[in-house]
Amino acid sequence: MEYVVLYNMCMIEDNKNRKVLVQNRIKGGWTGIAFPGGHIEPFESITDSVIREIKEETGLDICNIKLCGVKDWCVENKRSIVFLFKTSSYKGNLLERTEEGEVFWTNIDNIHTMPLASSFEKMLAVFLDDKLNEDFITVDLLKNQWTHILK
Repeated sequence: MEYVVLYNMCMIEDNKNRKVLVQNRIKGGWTGIAFPGGHIEPFESITDSVIREIKEETGLDICNIKLCGVKDWCVENKRSIVFLFKTSSYKGNLLERTEEGEVFWTNIDNIHTMPLASSFEKMLAVFLDDKLNEDFITVDLLKNQWTHILK
């Protein structure tokens, strides 16, 4: 039997200015530039979880969110799944910093030059390419090697 842990992440776009909202994550074992998101709480809907996480981490209220893919991986009997969303509908006052890290807008064309969180570049491909649905990560424990399969 697999144990499953659920997460969410959302790309918030300012289409007029070709910018996206990013977070310089400083908390936990996954640091660097990524989109905001977090854990899905027990008995919480997946959609409600991303709305809550974005409010907590950015101060913004989002709506019209679209599921654009998933990232998933398995280690021993634990499967982790990250539901990837995007939206360009938001309102509110942006928080500059939370306990998770600094939050700021950046040009989407420059994001690849930033110090990205580990494996975030593979996730970014799923956010940006409508032909991709999944970033599946396999692990070879004997070689201690991770492989990303974009589908």
